[in-house]
Amino acid sequence: MSKKRVVIGMSGGVDSSVSAWLLKQQGYEVIGLFMKNWEDDDNSEYCSTREDLIDAVSVADVVGVDIETVNFASEYKDRVFAEFLREYQAGRTPNPDVLCNAEIKFKAFLDHAMKLGADYIATGHYARVREVDGQFQLLKALDSSKDQSYFLHRLNQAQLKNTLFPLGEINKTEVRKIAEQINLPNAKKKDSTGICFIGERPFREFLNRYLSYAPGEIRTPEEEVIGQHVGLSFYTLGQRKGIGIGGIKSRQKEDGSSDAWYVARKDVPNNRLYAVQGHDHPWLLSQALEAGQVSWIAGQAPSIEKLSAKTRYRQPDMACTFSGNLEQFQLCFDDAQWAVTPGQSAVLYDGDVCLGGGIINTAFS
Repeated sequence: MSKKRVVIGMSGGVDSSVSAWLLKQQGYEVIGLFMKNWEDDDNSEYCSTREDLIDAVSVADVVGVDIETVNFASEYKDRVFAEFLREYQAGRTPNPDVLCNAEIKFKAFLDHAMKLGADYIATGHYARVREVDGQFQLLKALDSSKDQSYFLHRLNQAQLKNTLFPLGEINKTEVRKIAEQINLPNAKKKDSTGICFIGERPFREFLNRYLSYAPGEIRTPEEEVIGQHVGLSFYTLGQRKGIGIGGIKSRQKEDGSSDAWYVARKDVPNNRLYAVQGHDHPWLLSQALEAGQVSWIAGQAPSIEKLSAKTRYRQPDMACTFSGNLEQFQLCFDDAQWAVTPGQSAVLYDGDVCLGGGIINTAFS
């Protein structure tokens, strides 16, 4: 019987590298694929594509798999980056990693892998897939500190049916150990941080090149003007650093100290930014939200009301009441949520099962 063929996305990082080795150990025929998704400034100090490719090729050699490179830069620009800029221009804060997974890693990459005769694709994401009565479910990873199901919530049945996540049941510490034991050249490589195409480069400087923006007033809830912002796109709700407010005498306590300022609202039509003092100011707390651009993993909306949700990555699951359909949904939280941000994803869970989610349109006090 011929071996099942798996095409795995190899980024040059330790997670996808160990995943390739694990699949080989499990008896699959493994082909590595290095995806190039960005080429606007390949030669800049912040772009690590070249060294990532060298790492991926070195790992493929050690593991004993063939590796190919594929260029998805034009698909990325059309399907992910253009949407990212549209959202920022509208004063929202998008999460391009969610879109990249749905449009590139599990669409363009999946299509390409199937042309290579793949039975499955695989990635180094920390998540799990299981089949129950012919339906495929996306589950959280066993290592809750690394779980990435939040970023994968837009995947559908056809995508999950053909996907393997070799790291779903392994702790990150174990992954590092395996990498060292099998002498992978990238065993001690730092995990990548930041948005896929921005990497480690200064965010404001990067956005400056692509967005038109206009400075405007920063106001308090009482409409007192307390400063100038450099463009609404450069701020996100709940932001504390880099707002450019400080030392307002009328806002200081007797000892000269003052509570920290936070970005609380954006008034896009009037180009105003509103800031509040204190982490628990009422403007930063929301009891409910409404979301659109909905995607359900089962292909239909959940039939149960009592669920839990995350409105940002690395947040604990928060108990909520769900109502909605294929187009939009509302969540009412048991406890008020902090800095619920339009443009980010609200992702729903029933225990360990990720049900899907949508893009937050509005938050309500």
